[in-house]
Amino acid sequence: MAIYENITIEKGMYKPGGYGLTETLEKLDPSENYKGTSLEGLDAFQRQLKRFDIKVTGKDSDCVEKFFQTSSAAALFPEYISRAVAQGMMQRNVLSDIVAAKTHIEGLDYRSIALAPTDSELELRTVAEGAQIPETNIGIQSHLITLHKRGRMITGSYEALRFQRLDVFTVMLRQIGAYIAKQNLADAISTVISGDGNSNSATVYSAENSGALSYTDLIKLWSVFAPYELTTIIAPTQQVKTILEMTEMKDSFAGHSFHATGEMVTPLGAKLIHAPSMTAGSVIGLDKNYALEMVIAGDVSTEYDKLIDKQIERATVTYIAGFAKIFTNASAVLSIGS
Repeated sequence: MAIYENITIEKGMYKPGGYGLTETLEKLDPSENYKGTSLEGLDAFQRQLKRFDIKVTGKDSDCVEKFFQTSSAAALFPEYISRAVAQGMMQRNVLSDIVAAKTHIEGLDYRSIALAPTDSELELRTVAEGAQIPETNIGIQSHLITLHKRGRMITGSYEALRFQRLDVFTVMLRQIGAYIAKQNLADAISTVISGDGNSNSATVYSAENSGALSYTDLIKLWSVFAPYELTTIIAPTQQVKTILEMTEMKDSFAGHSFHATGEMVTPLGAKLIHAPSMTAGSVIGLDKNYALEMVIAGDVSTEYDKLIDKQIERATVTYIAGFAKIFTNASAVLSIGS
């Protein structure tokens, strides 16, 4: 009998702080042991689904009650929920075009590094023999980074959900993840504009004509980034529409990319991100390689006691994250006005 078929799964395998079951299962049943077998490509959690013959996708997906045939199978249910929510977050995730680094922490207190050198301090000048080498000082920010807990309460009795197909239930859970991703984007935008509490708000530039966004304004935004690069433009609905209607968006590169794939890339080579929740009248530009740090306290967390005990009346899914600015000048705001 394979190792994964002998593992007794229990609630104690879920670690505090939002860490899921998979990490614990991988230590007991490493995936590397399955190279060259029919189970290669599955992680430890997926092997447990196979063990209990639980199908979560496809036309032959099982009903929710399949998880509750045994106590071990029931202990898999919270991890299934967390994974489905995480899938929804990834499907709607644009943070890879905004965030330079992700930091995972186990507590709720975090101070980012403080590094604000001038151009002259960054310049690697020739150093004469015996001369002192120029220094770049790295310190710690004065204030803690604000972490936001986002989540959703899932309500419904086991009796109401037991015959629900898992593939449909997964769609609902993915939507929860999509809304968490949307709020994470809003938090990132707020940090870019207002700073992370350490007096590092973005520099604001004014459009050439108040109330009207022009291609000339985008060029201005691009020009202020040296020595950084304008890689990403974030804009609310009205400003995205204005940019897409610009003659320059119909050039061979930007226009073809948008019409062929739906991916919005400006003629400046910067990726355009639509942020409906962003206040109209401004546009954000940033260098995704240097602007923001995302701080994450644990993974997607699902309250598991009631789920495992078949009392799904008040189950919670949460995610804790925040943002810190790395280089203040790696982001800027273009104010268009009303």
